[in-house]
Amino acid sequence: LTASFVWPRCKPAQPWLRRLGLAAFGAVVLQGILGGLRVVLFKDQIGIFHATLAQLFFALMCALALFTSRWWEESFGSQGGKAQNPLGTHLGHRVYPDLLGRRAPGVQAFGRLAWLSLAATGLILAQLILGATMRHQHAGLAIPDFPLAYGKVWPAMDPQSVTHYNQQRTEVVAENAITASQITLQMVHRLMALLILAAIVTYAWLARREFGLKDLVGRLSLIWFGLLLTQILLGAGTIWSSKAADIATAHVLVGALLLATGTILSIILLEHAVFARRPSLITTRPSAEPAGSFGAQPSPVLGIE
Repeated sequence: LTASFVWPRCKPAQPWLRRLGLAAFGAVVLQGILGGLRVVLFKDQIGIFHATLAQLFFALMCALALFTSRWWEESFGSQGGKAQNPLGTHLGHRVYPDLLGRRAPGVQAFGRLAWLSLAATGLILAQLILGATMRHQHAGLAIPDFPLAYGKVWPAMDPQSVTHYNQQRTEVVAENAITASQITLQMVHRLMALLILAAIVTYAWLARREFGLKDLVGRLSLIWFGLLLTQILLGAGTIWSSKAADIATAHVLVGALLLATGTILSIILLEHAVFARRPSLITTRPSAEPAGSFGAQPSPVLGIE
């Protein structure tokens, strides 16, 4: 009701932004339906889709917040706005305030960082799906120790060993016996964490070299790396505490923040890469010019004029 007094004062958004808004509305409706079906039908598979859609919806809402922000409008609005040529001498003060007098990132740097952030974000999404799959199996901890697994780098998963694991379990909250496939799933979860760590460490190092820590991309990259370290500690804490509810919940929360941060970084870098390859989008308007209304300009990322 309160928002309805503000919306009429805003100029209509571009079609691509309206479609994203409709997609967010449809996603939250679908999320409610999946939640109801999960309760009524008692299907764990629905719970996995429900958890995955929640992560995607959160990332979409963060993207919408970015697209409608004043920073985005000042940087990329009006066919390039004040985001001057990242390769030339008219580098915008608002976009790269710390790069004045330094070598600006080149086209290849933007593209390399964009693809690396996209790959890392995709791995994070896959990791979140793996985590949701493990949670909805209601089998407790398939592997109760960390960093080893049943005292080994890779645990034995033959029928006799799995039977022994179930006999030695002390978890009182576990409803189902663990299986070899669940142990494999958790080992894949750990290996995926190592891949994500390698991807984000590489990305953060390259971003630090190209942008520095005073730039928005550099700061977000450092935050992304910090969130990853926090997530690894929370994952280990979840195992060491036998899935304490508060630690496990924080683990899911930080995972969502990792996905959202990767999404925002990927969008910003892709937008910069597009501008670096399309000089026709570049203008030289002074940075003091007031920004237009939020969401009222096209987005080169989406390829929509």
